[in-house]
Amino acid sequence: MADPSSYRPKPGQIPESPGVYKFRDEHGRVIYVGKAKSLRPRLSSYFQDLANLHPRTRTMVTTAASVEWTVVSTEVEALQLEYSWIKEFDPRFNVKYRDDKSYPSLAVTLNEEFPRVQVMRGPKRKGVRYFGPYGHAWAIRETVDLMLRVFPVRTCSAGVFKRSAQIGRPCLLGYIGKCSAPCVGRVTAEEHRRLAEEFCDFMAGRTGAYLRRLEQQMQEAAEEMEYEKAARLRDDIGALKRAMEKNAVVLADATDADLIAIAEDELEAAVQIFHVRGGRVRGQRGWVTDKVEAVDTAGLVEHALQQLYGEEKGDSVPKEVLVPALPELAEPVAQWLSDRRGSRVDLRIPQRGDKKDLMATVARNAQQALALHKTKRASDLTTRSRALEEIAEALELDSAPLRIECFDISHLQGEDVVASMVVFEDGLARKSEYRRFQIKSFAGQDDVRAMHEVVGRRFRRYLQEKTDTGEWGPAPDGETAQAGHPEEAQAGHLDEGRDGHPEAPAGPIDESGKPKRFAYPPQLVVVDGGRPQVAAAKRALDELGIDDVAVCGLAKRLEEVWLPDDEDPVVLPRSSEGLYLLQRVRDEAHRFAITYQRGKRAKSMKSGPLDTVPGLGESRRQALLKHFGSLKRLRAATVEQICEVPGVGRKTAETVAAALATAAPAAPAVNTATGEIIEDEATSVASSATRGTDR
Repeated sequence: MADPSSYRPKPGQIPESPGVYKFRDEHGRVIYVGKAKSLRPRLSSYFQDLANLHPRTRTMVTTAASVEWTVVSTEVEALQLEYSWIKEFDPRFNVKYRDDKSYPSLAVTLNEEFPRVQVMRGPKRKGVRYFGPYGHAWAIRETVDLMLRVFPVRTCSAGVFKRSAQIGRPCLLGYIGKCSAPCVGRVTAEEHRRLAEEFCDFMAGRTGAYLRRLEQQMQEAAEEMEYEKAARLRDDIGALKRAMEKNAVVLADATDADLIAIAEDELEAAVQIFHVRGGRVRGQRGWVTDKVEAVDTAGLVEHALQQLYGEEKGDSVPKEVLVPALPELAEPVAQWLSDRRGSRVDLRIPQRGDKKDLMATVARNAQQALALHKTKRASDLTTRSRALEEIAEALELDSAPLRIECFDISHLQGEDVVASMVVFEDGLARKSEYRRFQIKSFAGQDDVRAMHEVVGRRFRRYLQEKTDTGEWGPAPDGETAQAGHPEEAQAGHLDEGRDGHPEAPAGPIDESGKPKRFAYPPQLVVVDGGRPQVAAAKRALDELGIDDVAVCGLAKRLEEVWLPDDEDPVVLPRSSEGLYLLQRVRDEAHRFAITYQRGKRAKSMKSGPLDTVPGLGESRRQALLKHFGSLKRLRAATVEQICEVPGVGRKTAETVAAALATAAPAAPAVNTATGEIIEDEATSVASSATRGTDR
């Protein structure tokens, strides 16, 4: 635990200007980001007597090892910079809202030549108009089905649209009048876009004028005795009214507002948002968060506004935002919202009338959401805590291992040896810190030697990054990425991150604050294996002088836990939550290693003699192997049987048969675990996905 006085800035060094500040821990990782309209009093408040600080603030300042700040010209700029840094660094002591579900939205792709109406989830795209979010996807589809009668906008995928245009016939919706069929030219692109814009206007709440226009057209058709047209307009009006009834009328017609309510206790808070457009509730969503920092309701409101509108622009930000408490910097926040909308946004607390009543309804939803979340999470939190405590007790650790790293080795008969490192923090997988390694210093089925090398490389990098002064250090061979800059990959300056995505080069933290990727040591290292693998991992740590990291191994056969210096294993009860957590960690490392090894094997897989057949491309080679299942069966096939493969003519078939007849058969692969021969492992399509020796 650090002493805050050891890194406290001198009072004269801190400016009185608005700004944003960052606290970093001993590894240089950003653990908290904050803003202030005057940096000097705000930062000074963190360095008072620890007894006077809130427990969460006290934990943060004692975890930190340094503080730095950036001066800005206005409070609005401070708000924008704070949001950017929280998104970039994901500080552990900042409030982070977690969406309690994935909400679908009704989207109109106005960025396409022929806009499409569809259900969308995930991040919003530029040029797409969104309505919602909705509680269920089926609710969107019911609304769209009613609306298409009046606004027959395209709903088909790009593939269906293209195929209909090629064959000159629309899909079923075009025949039943629920699509204007722009694919076959029934309407022009301009007419179809006008339909899509009218659809958007109606969904945005401008319903009254459109319904009145339809009613006027219905009356005129009836007066002119065009009864079929009048009946069709009557049905259209009924469909639109049924679609409108699905959204409750809560406020006046012209009201566009978001209502935010918060329910909280000492540890957690739940946020509920009602989206009201045109006086109707068009969507609802909710978040929950752990209160990892000392924050009041006003602070939670500010964080919620950043989360909700940080990526929004234009009409997605409503004219009015109603909250239970105003943020400390209410005017800068309102100005920030106005800048994002492009016009004035009113941020206030409802005092009376319908809006106050609706806010009470939103607050009741927030209370229910918090109660439901606590019910669901209680067992999960209790289980994880008990699992970590059981591991600490069984391994005789001083404290619960909050960070666990597990290593596994995978290869195929000693070839393409690779390793994986997975990370669990607080009993949960942290996939952004997964790593994978190539073992190129030797070949063969020596898991002990490979384990020693991988653990040594991981902790050498930890020591290097811990003491690095800014110069690039040589990365161990094999820690490369499959993508990125080829010259850097060859030099070993890139490591593979989660699921193969290339990460930034190894090295010290730069001015932007990018974290060191190997600089955070675990409390426990778990290896997949028994006593030999554990001894190898322990020897690697001893050679580096690291004595504060515990090591254990989990053997698959009897699920025994091995410690470095013990003659006998530790046997945890089968019902133990600690054993279950270790199994999940081990199995995740095994999965990650096998996925990497199989990916490398698939990339290096060749079709043998088929590669040399002139005129036989990759697609037809794959078609041949898929049709026959293996190179052995293809070799035994006749020319007539080869001709049955789509795209292979007789001349090509004769060439293939001749090439296979003159080529020597490949040696069979052997499963080292069972001694069983694996037929044509190198060329069998089925075996490439399901068989082989994966350690």
